[in-house]
Amino acid sequence: MTIGQSPSPKQSINPTDANVLGEATVQLGEYFAGERTVFDLPLAYSGTTFQEAIWATLATIPFGHTLTYDELGQRAGVGRAPRAVGGAVGRNPIPIIVPCHRILGASGNITGYSGGEGIPTKAKLLHHEGIPFR
Repeated sequence: MTIGQSPSPKQSINPTDANVLGEATVQLGEYFAGERTVFDLPLAYSGTTFQEAIWATLATIPFGHTLTYDELGQRAGVGRAPRAVGGAVGRNPIPIIVPCHRILGASGNITGYSGGEGIPTKAKLLHHEGIPFR
């Protein structure tokens, strides 16, 4: 399944996609039950080269760890561009599995979050992983 694209009304989800979605549901349940810290799902990103570099790097941040936007940009090989990095993080099509909640501001504070209820959801995810924040 290609992440970042929605099937058109005329498209159907093929059985492989359905299997991946089913496995994602199982793995998310395990994550929230405290039984999983790493997701093992096939991901195919669909974005700009810049976005894909950011999303692929997000997926490597371990459970319970964080990076700043600046650190994420450097690690992704796109340099110090925290605003541009923040834009790509905000367009992450699969929060939690690609853990954009693990990105904090330079001073360790919670900044925006596109999933759920925004910052309150990000705070709950960070708390779930035992990550301190401001």
